[in-house]
Amino acid sequence: MEPINRRKFLKTNAVLGAGAVAGLTSFGTLSHVVSDIETPALLGGTPIRTAAWPKWPRWDSEKDEELILKVLRSGVWSRDKVVEEFETKWAETLGVKRCLTVVNGTNAIIAALVQSKIGGGDEVIVSSYTFIATIVAILQTGAMPVFVDSDPDTFQLDATKIEAKITSRTRAILPVHILGLPADMGKIMKIANTHNLIVVEDACQAWLAEFNHQKAGTIGHAGCFSFQNSKNLPMGEGGAIVSNDDEFMDRCFSYHSYGFPYGNIGATNVSAVLAGTKLRLSEYQAAIGLTQLTRLHAETDLRSENAAYLRSKIEPIPGISPYVLYPGVTKASFHLFPFRYHSEAFKGLPRAVFLKALQAEGISCSSGYVPLNDKLYLKDAFDSKNYRKMYKKKDLDFEAFIAKNQCPQTDLLCNETGVWLSQNMLLGSKKDMDDIANAIQKIHDNAEKLLEVTA
Repeated sequence: MEPINRRKFLKTNAVLGAGAVAGLTSFGTLSHVVSDIETPALLGGTPIRTAAWPKWPRWDSEKDEELILKVLRSGVWSRDKVVEEFETKWAETLGVKRCLTVVNGTNAIIAALVQSKIGGGDEVIVSSYTFIATIVAILQTGAMPVFVDSDPDTFQLDATKIEAKITSRTRAILPVHILGLPADMGKIMKIANTHNLIVVEDACQAWLAEFNHQKAGTIGHAGCFSFQNSKNLPMGEGGAIVSNDDEFMDRCFSYHSYGFPYGNIGATNVSAVLAGTKLRLSEYQAAIGLTQLTRLHAETDLRSENAAYLRSKIEPIPGISPYVLYPGVTKASFHLFPFRYHSEAFKGLPRAVFLKALQAEGISCSSGYVPLNDKLYLKDAFDSKNYRKMYKKKDLDFEAFIAKNQCPQTDLLCNETGVWLSQNMLLGSKKDMDDIANAIQKIHDNAEKLLEVTA
């Protein structure tokens, strides 16, 4: 009975909405609207939604500009007190001892790996369902990425498959709390402790997410965050490293400022103590971050509330499998809302057509990532002079590497089943979530028509 009830709900709400907008009163006119609403927008029908989604990033001129203007007018734009204030507040927010800001999340991971003494000849076990930055960071250290397949229910690294990937060269695990949903950190930390491995968390999409009431990024040896423009805590570009290890954080600080001793910012009469680079954040970026931080808790709670509601609305639709959280997850941050699409329940309608039909109904969506374990950027690294000096020829056999790093569940998520909705959509109302669910139901009900027309 559920699909019938959902179709009735869809018809009623769509008719009332269309009638209210058009000012229609006659029964005959409404009958025509029902027919139009039932037709997929991709086939010329009326879209479920025409309203805009909440804009991102958010900016409140009245509340946000005072600090930014103060920084700009001061003329102190390089790293100084405002950056320090953001670092202090971010560390306090996470309940961690230390925070260091850097230019972006990618370089946060690079710095954390380098100062964890990861380098040429080492292997780093890593999630296979992630953004390319995670893998690029490993390659920048000279280490070898070792891909672990995904748990399709959670979209996370499958912790049960980690130990099979450990060798005598394994030095670290780099789990990714992808989409803002925490990885299974209980199992990951147990494996790491058993095998004496470093854990650097890629929490670049997981601000305020928690596993067993501990913030993502604070569970392993170090955690890394991104504040890029699309992120839930945006400042245009930016990143951070957090840890409770003072000696490690002192090294990270030196590394991010040319290798000068901890606390030194660019004095020309001081000798560098390690081989570093320049990754310092600017004052106005930190000022933007401070304004956004004031809203982060409330926005995170709203995303979580809407995500749970939307999940409950779409789960009964045949062929739709919403995200699953591990039992230890006490909060997710929902940088993205993921679900799996099973075409067999939609009369074989390809995912690409489902996405196009959903977009035509006014629902922004994406197929997400592409597989990373077989792409030419890896071969380019393996062909480089440094890799050829650090590794044996057999270790750099690209075809053999691909064969060893097969991730069939990740391939399915990337190529056939994964669907994303962006975090700003979750800042809307329950009615907005209903629009998403109704659009998916509408496509399901009309899958055969869509298949015939788009074949």
